[in-house]
Amino acid sequence: MKTEWFKMRMSERRLNKLRLYAAIKDTTMTHVIEDFIDSLKIPETDNSSSTNIAK
Repeated sequence: MKTEWFKMRMSERRLNKLRLYAAIKDTTMTHVIEDFIDSLKIPETDNSSSTNIAK
């Protein structure tokens, strides 16, 4: 798997909340964000011209 960098801005309050959640769950912030992204549901479309990015 090729690793890409992702940079985003967020408030210090949200960053601290993410840090605390990851610590409580004994995991990394990256893993928390990846799990959230993986949980997103992409609606199926009948448009054959659209590309299905996530499966």
